[in-house]
Amino acid sequence: MPVNPIAPLSVQSYALEGRIVTMDASFSVLDRGTVYVNAGSIAAVKPTGTPPPPGFENVDIIKTNGTIYPGLIELHNHLSYNILRLWDVPKKYTNRDQWSGTPTYQKLISGPMKVLGHSTEYLPAIVRYVECKCLLSGVTTSQGIALYSNQGITRYYRGIVRNVEQTDEADLPEADSRIADVEATDASKFLARLKRSTCLLLHLSEGADKKAHQHFEALNLPDGTWAITRELAGIHCVALEPADYKTMYEHGGAMIWSPLSNLLLYGRTADIKTAKEQGMRIGIGSDWSSTGSKNLIGELKVARSVSAAEGGVFTDRELLAMATRNAAEILKWDKVLGSIEAGKRADIFIISGRRGDPYARLLESRETSIILVIIDGVPRYGRVSLMERFGSGTERLKVGSAERMMNLMQETADPVVGALKLSEARARLRDGLSRLPELAYKMEHPTPQEIRAAIVEPRWFLLLEHDEPPGIALRTHLPLGPHGPETARLPVRIAAAVPLSELLTPLDLDALTVADDKTFLDRMAWQPNLPDYVKKNLPALY
Repeated sequence: MPVNPIAPLSVQSYALEGRIVTMDASFSVLDRGTVYVNAGSIAAVKPTGTPPPPGFENVDIIKTNGTIYPGLIELHNHLSYNILRLWDVPKKYTNRDQWSGTPTYQKLISGPMKVLGHSTEYLPAIVRYVECKCLLSGVTTSQGIALYSNQGITRYYRGIVRNVEQTDEADLPEADSRIADVEATDASKFLARLKRSTCLLLHLSEGADKKAHQHFEALNLPDGTWAITRELAGIHCVALEPADYKTMYEHGGAMIWSPLSNLLLYGRTADIKTAKEQGMRIGIGSDWSSTGSKNLIGELKVARSVSAAEGGVFTDRELLAMATRNAAEILKWDKVLGSIEAGKRADIFIISGRRGDPYARLLESRETSIILVIIDGVPRYGRVSLMERFGSGTERLKVGSAERMMNLMQETADPVVGALKLSEARARLRDGLSRLPELAYKMEHPTPQEIRAAIVEPRWFLLLEHDEPPGIALRTHLPLGPHGPETARLPVRIAAAVPLSELLTPLDLDALTVADDKTFLDRMAWQPNLPDYVKKNLPALY
C-alpha cells in the first residue's frame, strides 16, 4: 500500500462496534457489527461476537452505540466561498450570466472573497475554516481549494479532507474540474481533453432557459457525434430535457445534482425523475454556502424533500448512494472507497443511535448526531469520549450544545495553513469580514514597501474559481448548437467605477453548522424562489 499523503500511517489498529451500513453491492447492513481498521485500511467487517481477524486478538473493541457509514463524497462544492452566509436571492433568474457579476453579487460574494482571498493573513483562515466545515458534516472527500502564487505557480491546497482533483495515488485517479480556454471554446479539443480524463466534473446547462440548454446542444458536434463520454459528469444540468438525459445515458455521462442552489437561483432543479428512468449515474454536491446548503448532510435533506415532492423518485438508500458508492464509481474510486468493505480505505463517519431504518436515520439526523469522523483511519472529529480513546483530539469546540473535539494535527500539513487552530481561523475571519471596507482600501492603495514585497516575497492567494480566472474555464464556451453562432463570455456586469472600498460593507461569518446558526431556517423561509414544501420540511429535518 502506498504511503498516504493525507496522514502518516501512525494510528494503531483498532475496532469499532455498532450498526454498520456498508453500502456494498448488496447494501448489507449489520445490526451489530465490528469494523477492524489497520494502517488506514479496513482489515475486516464482521458480525459482533465472531472471532476477530488475525492481528486483532488483543485489540479492544470500541463500542460506539452508533450507526457506522462510509465517509461522504461530495462531487461539487466551491469550498473557498463557504465562509459567506446564505445570499437572500433577490429574484428568479433563468441562467447564471444574469446573476454572476451584478453589483449585489460583487458586494456580498465576489468582492469580499477577492479582498480576503488575496490576503496572506486571512487566506490560511479561510482554508482551515471551510475544511472543518466539511468534517463537521461527515464529508471525507470534496473538491479542492485552488491556490496560485505571485511567482506564477498554481496548485491545490493539501489538507485533511480528500481532494478529488489531487490525490497523488494511483488507485485514486485525479478528477478534473477545469479546462483550458482553448478547450472550452473548441469542440474537438474539448472532446480530446475529455477522452484524456479519468473524470471531468464540469458545469453544464446552469439555468432554466433556452440559452442554458444551448450549452448542452453545443456538445453535439457538426459530424453528429457527441462530446460526451463516460468520463463526463455534468454539474447542475437544470436545463436538460428528457431526450437529453437519454443522450447522456447512451454516451455514459453522469450528473452531479445540487438541488438547493438550483431552487434558490432558478426556482427549479434538474429533471430527476427522467434522469433516474434513463438510468443516469447521479452524484451530489452542495455547491457553496452562498446559494446552497452549509454541508452535504443539508443537501441530502433538501434532495429528500425534492424527491418526495416529485412522487418519491429516490429511496433514502438511493440518496445516500449518491454521496457514497455512486460518487466513488463516477470518480473511478469504487475499488477503494464508497463502501465499508475489507481492503478499502477507512473513511468512515458515525452518528449516534442505531434504531429505525438506517438510511432514514441519517437523512433525519442533526449535525449534532455525528459522533466520529475518520479519514484514512485517522480520527479527525467527534465526541470527546470517543476521540480521547484514540488520544488524538487537539482542540475542543461546541456544535450547538454538543461538546466535540477535533484532530487537525498532520505531519504532512500544507505550509499555507500549518498548525492553525479552528478557533484562531474563526477569530481571524470574523475580524476580516468586519473590516472589509478598510481592507479593500489598503488593497487598492498599497505602500511602496508592500509593492516591493509582493514582487520579491513568495505569496499565495485563493484562485476564486466561481469567477472563471483568465485561461481557465469551469464550463464549456462552445458554439451554441451544431450550427449556431459562437458564444463569448459575457462581460462582467459589475460597478467597475466603484472601488471595492466604497462598495463593501461589514459581513458576518457563516456558522459552521445549522445548529450554530439561529437565522438559517428563517432566511430560507424568506427565499422567494424556494418551493413551499422545502420551506415547510426543512425545520423538522434539522
